[in-house]
Amino acid sequence: MVDSILSEIMLIGLLGIGSQWLSWRYRMPAIVVMAVAGLLAGPIGQVIQPEQDFGELYEPIISIAVAIILFEGSLNLDLKEIRGLGRPVLRIVTIGAFLSWLLGSLAAHYVAGLSWVVSFVIGGLFIVTGPTVILPLLRQSKLKPRPAKILKWEGIIADPIGALLAVFAFEFILFFTNDAFDNSALLSFFLGAVFAIVLGLLLGKGIGWMFENGNVPEFLKSPVVFTVVIICFTVADELARETGLLSVTAMGMTLANSKIASIEDMRHFKENISLLLLSAIFVMLTASLDRSTLFQIFRPEIIGFVILMLFIVRPLSIFLSTINTELTKAEKLLVGWIAPRGIVALTVSSYFASVLLEEGFEDAAIVISLTFALVFFTVVAHGFSIGPLAKRLNLAVESRPGVLIAGSNRFTFALAAFLKDLNVPVMITDSSWNRLRKPRRAGLPFHHGELLSEQTEYLLDITPYSYLIAATEFDAYNALVCTTFVPEFGRNNVFRISIEEEEVDHVKDLANTIGGRVLFSKNNSLEDVIDKIDNGYVFRKTNITEKYDYEQYTQKREADTVQLFALKPSDEITFFTDEGERSVENGDVIVSLSPPGKEIGQIREKLVKQRNNDTDSEDASKNRNEQE
Repeated sequence: MVDSILSEIMLIGLLGIGSQWLSWRYRMPAIVVMAVAGLLAGPIGQVIQPEQDFGELYEPIISIAVAIILFEGSLNLDLKEIRGLGRPVLRIVTIGAFLSWLLGSLAAHYVAGLSWVVSFVIGGLFIVTGPTVILPLLRQSKLKPRPAKILKWEGIIADPIGALLAVFAFEFILFFTNDAFDNSALLSFFLGAVFAIVLGLLLGKGIGWMFENGNVPEFLKSPVVFTVVIICFTVADELARETGLLSVTAMGMTLANSKIASIEDMRHFKENISLLLLSAIFVMLTASLDRSTLFQIFRPEIIGFVILMLFIVRPLSIFLSTINTELTKAEKLLVGWIAPRGIVALTVSSYFASVLLEEGFEDAAIVISLTFALVFFTVVAHGFSIGPLAKRLNLAVESRPGVLIAGSNRFTFALAAFLKDLNVPVMITDSSWNRLRKPRRAGLPFHHGELLSEQTEYLLDITPYSYLIAATEFDAYNALVCTTFVPEFGRNNVFRISIEEEEVDHVKDLANTIGGRVLFSKNNSLEDVIDKIDNGYVFRKTNITEKYDYEQYTQKREADTVQLFALKPSDEITFFTDEGERSVENGDVIVSLSPPGKEIGQIREKLVKQRNNDTDSEDASKNRNEQE
């Protein structure tokens, strides 16, 4: 074991963020990697034991972290997002949740062998999926908007509902089975749930009012929200156990649907904090399990219960609850399969296991093992299957990374047409209908509207696109577009084409963190590449091989050639900039904007060859006539 708490915290952070990096690097489900890392460091390797080492601080740390993660997820629940999806989402989180609770409880009783009391308690708990497991899966799988939004909304809303259902089942059963239990306990639970919702709404409204009226400076907005989230969760949870999650969800949704100008800054801050907390907490939870829990998950009744939850309970509850909705069979099948359980199930189950044991329900001893078995198997099964299943059902966007282009002009039109010929998803956006005339006539994908408008978030699906090129005639606008979309695309995947230095609004004096990377070269401005298109320059592909490597290509290419990007065998695109060395390997395809000389020469050769063939044919015909 590690010698100090400080070293343990360091190791937890390293394992969590290291797991996130490995999952990104090798395209594996992040939750699976984190679970394996926690198991190796905890019950298997005995390197760390967070629950034992942190003592009384362990449970509050986990609870507050879960509250922040859930708040960050609910901060994205803008009601505009579910236009046309309100009915299936409402059905799933109400009728679907009830059916899942009922069927899961029956499976726990008849298959896992638990008493009715314990079965109904964990049956309510197991309806949760949650943002801690759903959001990482959605990021990795690139689902189409409709199923992605349904899974996201269900995961975030069902999290507090599942915890409340478990508490309700526990309180309700004790009310009817325990003579010493009176009406006040059950009434206090309902009043606590109502208070939690009202508290979240009021705090959300209060924060929004303070921000809009300038009562909080910009540099304090994110810390203030962070602190208020903890207050919201703690006050509600102290008054009625497990209602804190409901309170922070109500607060997050209130803020998400209030027109606060700085809401995006809060979202980005919360996303970073949530990612760090999610990584650390999942490692801590799995590392805190003991070996006996791991051995118990392979008991036949537990395996049977997990199989029923995977293949019967979840699909049946989704199909029954979405009857007569606009969801397609493929969407029902995908949503009915994807239901990984995560942090909320693990944390709340440990609480109920101890409470149920105190009340004399000895079969509650296997609740933690049962929960971990369901969490681990669902995370692995759904984590590795969501991508292939979505592609098979045609519910995933095209696998090849796409390019989103801001600004329609002669160069971007030619570039988009060439990318389309390469089967690279591409879209041109512009606020001018007139400037989009050529893309419209050519059948290229386009979006008419202001890219920086709030409405664009709901009207334009950017999921298929991994790269952004800002190529309008205004450098400052290009910089603003790149800066705005850095969180979505990543700093290395947003580019702008430079403008002539004589322009007043260039951004060369702005900080390096603003504006995106300059595409191609600072010497190749937007005006230059447009002039080249007007002068007949053409897009040319060059295969880089062992016999014809990149060095030979650079030596033999024409002097005025503009190297645009390299298309990798993995379908990734490496756009060329002046920053760093250009990574070109054998097997890559270099795309360049080249002088038309070679093409003109080839056309002339074809014409000369065609004329010679015609002349030979005429001579042969004359000879045949003379012989006759």
